Order: sequence, then C-alpha cells, then structure tokens
Amino acid sequence: MVEDITYTKGLYTATATVRPVDGGQFRGVVALARDEGDELENTLYEVEATSTTEEEALEEAKALAHRILGEIEF
Repeated sequence: MVEDITYTKGLYTATATVRPVDGGQFRGVVALARDEGDELENTLYEVEATSTTEEEALEEAKALAHRILGEIEF
C-alpha cells in the first residue's frame, strides 16, 4: 500500500491518495481542504483514468494535486 502525500499552499491542503476500483485497477484521488479557522471546507477530486498499479495511480493523484494548487489564487 502506498502512503498518502500532502501538499499545502496557504489555507489549502491537498492530500493525494489511491483507492481501488473494479477489476483490480486503482484511481488517484485528491482531497482538497480549506481551513478558514472555524470553517473547514473539503472538496474531492478524482483522476479521470484508472491505473494498473497503486504507484501509478498515486503519481496521477500527485500531478492532479499540483495542478489544483497551482490554479489557486490568493
């Protein structure tokens, strides 16, 4: 099992992870959290394609996390 990877940018934290899907495939997932003190906002993003290995799915999730955080403007 691969370890989750966490990236932070300002108030945002993106956690890249992997989940199994049907047929022995894996899908990369990114959970984006925004911490506004009393308020915590979470959004879940999925990589479109499935992968044959957990490592490959995690690489796709990491790339998605970088794209998401790169688009955030303060």
